[in-house]
Amino acid sequence: MKTKHRMGGWVLMIFGTVLASTALFSAEMSSLGLFEKAVDVGEAPIAGRTVYDAEKQEYTLTGAGENMWFGKDAFHFLWKKMSGDFILQFEFEFIGEAKNEHRKVGWMLRNELTEDSEHINGTIHNDGLTSIQYRPAPGANTFEIKSPAVGPNIIQLERRGDLYILSTAKSGGELTSIEFRDSEHFLKDEVYAGMFICSHEKDHAETAVMRNVRIVVPAEDNFRPYQDYIGSHLEIMDIESGQRKIVYSSPASIQAPNWTLDGRYLIYNREGKLYRFDIKKGSTREINTKFAVNNNNDHVLSFDGKKIGISHHSAEDENTSLIYILPLRGGKPKKITEMGPSYLHGWSPDGKNLIFTGERDGDYEIYSINIKSREETRLTRSPGLDDGSEYSPDGRYIYFNSVRSGAMQIWRMAPDGSNPERITQDDLNHWFPHVSPDGKRIVYLTFGKDVAPGDHPFYKHVSIRLMDLESRKVTVLAHLYGGQGTINVPSWSPDGTKIAFVSNTQMPE
Repeated sequence: MKTKHRMGGWVLMIFGTVLASTALFSAEMSSLGLFEKAVDVGEAPIAGRTVYDAEKQEYTLTGAGENMWFGKDAFHFLWKKMSGDFILQFEFEFIGEAKNEHRKVGWMLRNELTEDSEHINGTIHNDGLTSIQYRPAPGANTFEIKSPAVGPNIIQLERRGDLYILSTAKSGGELTSIEFRDSEHFLKDEVYAGMFICSHEKDHAETAVMRNVRIVVPAEDNFRPYQDYIGSHLEIMDIESGQRKIVYSSPASIQAPNWTLDGRYLIYNREGKLYRFDIKKGSTREINTKFAVNNNNDHVLSFDGKKIGISHHSAEDENTSLIYILPLRGGKPKKITEMGPSYLHGWSPDGKNLIFTGERDGDYEIYSINIKSREETRLTRSPGLDDGSEYSPDGRYIYFNSVRSGAMQIWRMAPDGSNPERITQDDLNHWFPHVSPDGKRIVYLTFGKDVAPGDHPFYKHVSIRLMDLESRKVTVLAHLYGGQGTINVPSWSPDGTKIAFVSNTQMPE
C-alpha cells in the first residue's frame, strides 16, 4: 500500500532489453562466483581449494592452517576487493567430523594478504564459539569480542563507517549481534573481503559448504525515499531446505513477484510497468497493459490464474491509485474502483470480489468491492492503518496487518470483517501475510523496531518468516536487505514448496 513507482529509466540507461540486466549480472559471476581469487594466507603445507557450484550458487572451501591468532594467520581465503559500507552473509555446514574443535569459518576483512596483516573478522568455531577478532597493527596480537550466540550457522558481517557489526543465527532463528568500532581506523577503506576456513591444524585440512552467500552494498545515507533506487535480485527459496537462489538481477528497482498458476512465470513490476519472468529460460518480457503504465507494486492474480488486478496511478484522477483488472496475457484494463487512493491486495477465491486498502476521509482501512456491481464495503474500523489483506484459499478468512495493538501485527477476520483475531504476538512490525496454497501456513515480512509501525520503507534489514497456522510456530526463513517491494504480493509457488521475493543491493549501471 502507498507504494509509488519511479518514473523514467536512469538505471537501465543504454540497456536495450531487460535481458541485458541478466547478462550484466552473469558477467560478474566468474568461476569463483562473486569473488575474485582464492588463496592460502600464511603457512600452508596443505594447499587449500575453493569450488563454486553455479547451479546451486554454493561454495565449497577446503583449507588447513595452524591458527589465526597472536601475530600471524594461516587459513584459506576466498576474496574480492571492497570499499565503503557493505553487508556480507552466508550459511554454512562443516563436512565430516572435526579433528580439532577449533576449526572455524567466517568473514574476513584485511588490509593485505600477508600473514601478519591488520584485519577484522567475524568467526564461528566448530565448538560453537562465536566472536569478532581483530589485529590493529601488523604483527600485533589478535583481540577478541565474544558473542553470546552459541553454535550458529548463519553469519553476517556489516561495515557501517568505522562500525563493524557481527550478527549470527541458527537456521530458523533470530539474529544475535555484537559490535566493534575501529576508532583508530587501522583498517583501510579498500580491503580484501571474503570467506575463510581454518582447520586449526597445520597438517590437516577441513571442508565447509557455504550457501545463500550474499554481498550487499546498501543504499547511501543520503538516499531519498521514492526518488532514489538501488538494484534488485529476484530470488526463489525452497521452504524445506532454506536454499535461496538468485534467478534474475537488475540494477533497476524491481518489486513484488507473483507466481503464475502453472508455475512457469513470475510477474513483477518495474518503473510503472509489469513484466513476466520465465523461470526456466531466465528471460523477461513486458506485459502489455495499454494505458496503465504507472502501476505500483500492488498487483494480484485471480485464483484461476487467468486475470491480474493492478493498482494504476491514473492521470485522469489526479495521479491517484485506482484498481483495474485485465487478462494475465495483457490487454485493456477495466477500472473497478472509482474512488482513490485504492491499493489492491487480494482476490476472492470465487473470483467475485477484490479486497484493498483504501483511503477514505483521511483514514486507511480495508475494503471489499464486488467486481460486477462496483459496490464497496468497508471491512475494518480500527484506529490507525489496516493493510495487506489477502483471502485464505478456502475463503474462510481474510488475513491482514494492523497497528491496532501498537506494533504492526498480523490479524485475520471473517470475509465480512467480523471476528478479528490477532495472529502474531510480539513487538516487532509484521507486514503482508501470504497464505500457502493449502491454507496451513503464512509467510510475512518483518521489520525491526527501528521502523515506525505504520511504515514499510525500502532498504532495511528485514526478515521473511513462516508461521504454521495450527501450532502458531514461527520460523525465520531468511534475513535479508530489502523491505518495500520484497514480498508485497502473494508469492507462493502453486505447489506450496517455494516462495519468491526481492532483495536489494547497489549494482553497476
